[in-house]
This record gives sequence, structure tokens and C-alpha cells, in this order.
Amino acid sequence: MNHASDPPSKKARQDAERFRETWQRIRAEVGKALVGQDQVVEGVLTALFAGGHVLLEGVPGLGKTLLVRSLGEALDLEFSRIQFTPDMMPSDILGTHVLTETKKGTTSLVFEPGPVVASLILADEINRATPKTQSALLEAMQERQITVGNEILVLEEPFCVMATQNPVEQEGTYPLPEAQLDRFLLKLIVDYPAEEDYREILRRTTGRTTPTLEPVSRGQEILELRSVVRAVPVPEHVETEAIRLVRATQPGTPEAPPLVRQFVALGASPRGAQALLLAGKVRALLEGRYAVAAEDLRRVAPAALRHRVLLNYQGHAEGVTADQVVGEVLRRLPVGA
Repeated sequence: MNHASDPPSKKARQDAERFRETWQRIRAEVGKALVGQDQVVEGVLTALFAGGHVLLEGVPGLGKTLLVRSLGEALDLEFSRIQFTPDMMPSDILGTHVLTETKKGTTSLVFEPGPVVASLILADEINRATPKTQSALLEAMQERQITVGNEILVLEEPFCVMATQNPVEQEGTYPLPEAQLDRFLLKLIVDYPAEEDYREILRRTTGRTTPTLEPVSRGQEILELRSVVRAVPVPEHVETEAIRLVRATQPGTPEAPPLVRQFVALGASPRGAQALLLAGKVRALLEGRYAVAAEDLRRVAPAALRHRVLLNYQGHAEGVTADQVVGEVLRRLPVGA
């Protein structure tokens, strides 16, 4: 695509239209299985097309697993589910070398890949895994590769980790460290369905038939459309907006509002600004724009920043939430300030 100040080329318009059509096809197919949760589905698709990972937080039974499995079916991607437990070892997810007998009667070590070697990974209750196992998944997320012994296996794209965690049950869990949370492009809050959605959920899940999903896109198309997303230009004033939004979450900066200075220990890192721009590019394409606008950044700011804001002891004691902090930043920092 062209620079932000240039009119979009014919190819840019065609690419944007193809992106919106593909998005709608996938969204409609996933909607056959999952009722409601529009913002969550939008966030998951945003992370997928932006080439990032997503953290889903919500109590059990709200459809998190169903969402990720349905997405895999709609995209015809290899889907893998990992149910994390405290006794799980890194080899349980990465794979291990197995001693096998050859046709000649000799033995050899053969690498058997684990469930992380797939395109779409559901990391269920990731905070139940020990830090050692969490770090093994972190390498796969960040480097797109795994290391087992002396072997390095590069993971095929598209590769996307969608991890879930229960915000209520904390017994026997290992909270994700700040460095690992920062690797997730977005953090989405999965809430209870709206009242009107309950009836449709019951009809689909307690009747004689269950919806069957068909592939409406392929991994190769996702990779091509990721290039379309990356090509969306960002005007300089929008880039500045992203920087100021991130700096406003850091308690030691002039942009930080009083709430941040009082209750925040650590604010968002440069990865927060990257997440704002990448998710903003997806939002711009969906809105029919050919360049990112400040309103796109503000639309995605809660999902891009909430897991990158670490509250201090006083903030926890007074019940302040990361969403309140991000909301205050958006209110106190006028567009283009």
C-alpha cells in the first residue's frame, strides 16, 4: 500500500476488500457454533490476522475452547489443545526423542513432536503450568521454534497460541510473569452471555443436531492477508498517538495521569505500542479505511494494554483494575494531545 497521505492504489482497494470478505466468511462460519461473544471473536480474529497470540480470561463454561476449536475448523488449520496441569513437563508439550527399532533391526532415536507443533494451539488454563513449562511455550510463541536437546524445529506459519486462564481459581496456579504476558498481542475478557443469547445456546446444545462447520479459508490465505495488514500505512500523528498512549501508562512519565502515578508499578512496554498499531491496522481495514486513524488505536487499546499494566500494592489493596487504568488514560489523554 502507499504512504498514508497518498490515495489508495487499485491493488490496495482490492486487497482491503478481499480482507473484509475473508473476515466475514470466517466470522459467519464460527458464528454457527458460537453464540454471541462478538467482541471476543473480533479480538481473536484480530490477533490471528495481525500475527500475534491472544490470552482469553474468563470462568469455565463460556465457550473459550469452543471458539478456538471452531476457528480451527473454519480455517482448516491443524488444531491442538493442551490442558495444562502443575505436573506437566516441557517435553509433554514440545515432544521428545523416542528409541525406535528400524527395519534392519537396529535402534535409533526419533523425535516425536508434541502438541505445540500445530498451527492453532489452545493452551487451556496456562496459569496451572509451572514456570519451567510456561517458559517452553514462551520460546514457541516468541521465536516460532522449539528446542529439544540439540535439535531446533522451526514451526510452520500460521502459528497462533490462544491461551485461557480462570481469573477466580488461584489455588495451585502459577501467575504468568510480566515478560510472558507481554508476548500476547491482546488480552480478551470473556464475560457471561447476554440474556437473549442463552435461549439460542440452549437450542443448539440440547437438541438432536449440532452445527457442522466447513473450511472457508486456508492457512496460506491467512498468511497473504497478514501481508495486507502489515502494508496498511500509519500516519505520523497516529504513530505519535500510540507512543503517548503507552507512555501514559508508565508512572514516571509526564503523560501519566494521577491514577497511574498512584496505583501503577509498571506500565506498557514498546510491545504495547506495536500491539496498538497492528490491531489498529486490522480495525482500519474493517472500517473501510486505507490508513490507521487515532480512533482505531483507542478502539483496541483496552485489549492491547490491559495485560501490560502492573498495579502496585496500593492499587491491589484499593481494588483498582488494569481496565480502569487504561480507561483513565484514554479519558485524560485527548486525541492528538
